[in-house]
Amino acid sequence: MVTESDVAHIAILADIGIGDEELAEFTGQFNAILEYFDLLDQVEESGRPAAVTTNIFRDDAVVPSLSLDAVLENAGESEAGYIRAPKVM
Repeated sequence: MVTESDVAHIAILADIGIGDEELAEFTGQFNAILEYFDLLDQVEESGRPAAVTTNIFRDDAVVPSLSLDAVLENAGESEAGYIRAPKVM
């Protein structure tokens, strides 16, 4: 069981502003959530497997792309086949 001091400590760690008037409400909600997790821990598996997962992504396909000359035409500046960008410090 979580106490009000535990909730206040968690609120400080999470940098959440919880006032003293809200501590009792949050403590009750926190304990209700933990009780629900305890209930879920008691549920036994039915033995059947979980839903089957399938890959929804398409296979990669090699397709022609822009030539180096076409890419460098769009670049502001180029040097030795590379796009030249300004220095960033």
